[in-house]
Amino acid sequence: MYDIAIIGAGITGSSIARELSKYNLNTVVLEKGVEVCQGTTKANSAIVHGGFDAKIGSLKAKLNVRGNELYPSLCEDLSVEFKQIGSLVLAFDEDEKRHIEELYNRGVKNHVKGLRLLDHEEVINIESNVNKNVVGALLCESAGIVCPFNLNVALMENAINNGVELKLQSEVLDIRKDNEYFNIELANNSNIKAKYVVNAAGVYADKINNMIGGNEYYITARKGEYKILDKSEGKIANHVLFQCPTTKGKGVLVTQTVHGNLLVGPNANEVEDKDDKSTSKDGINEIVEASRKTIENINYRKTITSFAGLRATSSTGDFCIFASKVAKNFINVGGIESPGLASAPAIAEYVIEILKEEGLELEENKNFNPIRKKHKPFSHMTTEERKELIKSDERYKKIICRCESVTEGEIVDAINRPCGARTVDGVKRRVRPGMGICQGGFCGPRVIEIIARELNIPVEEVLKDYDNSEVVLGKVKELRGELVEI
Repeated sequence: MYDIAIIGAGITGSSIARELSKYNLNTVVLEKGVEVCQGTTKANSAIVHGGFDAKIGSLKAKLNVRGNELYPSLCEDLSVEFKQIGSLVLAFDEDEKRHIEELYNRGVKNHVKGLRLLDHEEVINIESNVNKNVVGALLCESAGIVCPFNLNVALMENAINNGVELKLQSEVLDIRKDNEYFNIELANNSNIKAKYVVNAAGVYADKINNMIGGNEYYITARKGEYKILDKSEGKIANHVLFQCPTTKGKGVLVTQTVHGNLLVGPNANEVEDKDDKSTSKDGINEIVEASRKTIENINYRKTITSFAGLRATSSTGDFCIFASKVAKNFINVGGIESPGLASAPAIAEYVIEILKEEGLELEENKNFNPIRKKHKPFSHMTTEERKELIKSDERYKKIICRCESVTEGEIVDAINRPCGARTVDGVKRRVRPGMGICQGGFCGPRVIEIIARELNIPVEEVLKDYDNSEVVLGKVKELRGELVEI
């Protein structure tokens, strides 16, 4: 019997898990994926928004601003890179100028820090590559960028180190309330019992809520497509550059990433299939053309890859975070779209308060350790730091990914840490082999070999990302009678 079962191990579920690990509770996280961070969290804009855009008085406004305040110390504790580079909402005509003035006033009422309206000259002075037709901008100095993969993993890793249990490949099929506890049926032919359930299931949160008879909201999957460009294009933008938002969202943005690449996107198209992460020629062309309004001279020949992600858009227009009225001790955390990443730490705090109101007794975990230690990337180390690390482990001497200077030691560590990588893309998201220009063309086979060795499985069982995504099909005899893997 668990005290609490959290459904979903994205940024929201992992944040809640870490917050609950501060107390003496028997907590389990149920994740249907092979890895954490395989849903919305793995494919978003990676922006820690300031909070000026959210409707005054909404949960989005309240939790965005609080979450933004928590980010610097949280990321420092978890050894996750966070850059508070600020954002600009650009105006290109008088109507848009009035719009950013409204956003400024809304931001002031939302208690957002570091807001300032800029004129044409001030914008060009700090963003020389912006379209010269710009007439003004709203600057938000508190906005920033983060690596959502590493933060998601770090949160769950720290939660595990503080006593939380993680069950992967544990899709929830049904939930039944039996007296004082929930009986949760899983796809792996097992059941668990829990006194409380926290539903953080992303685009499927409405489906999970329906299992206990709730129908307060429904989730529409809204797909957004992106392009990632080489680091040589990263400095074309110094801030997160937004266009004026529309009814579909914050629009196509242009920003550098924490790793120095350039990110452009997303568009916004509703899809029926909540697993549809495909990209299309029309969709990619749409974001390319839209981005030219912001910066005309982006060199798209430097594109490394394109990808798509899904946002959990709620029918209520706000986050759906509340205790169910039809099943006591069931907490909904649904509709966590933008600014969900920025809000996640504050959402976790908010959920704790709801659980207390539902009757959960909290006893402080005096052994809670907020610190998650991790070496900084080998590529960021000084020569002396590299020498010291190699002395302790020779595997750090061997470069596996030339594009990103990723060592064998880093890959091994990513696999063997708590909440360790289990797939090629899981390794890629944690330590970046395959994130460079060649997209794994050189390092991919070596990463597969290392995963197979460290997990003690045949190479044919190594997955790219999801279930049934095996990379190696088998072995065939080739030239000179050698055995090679395909």
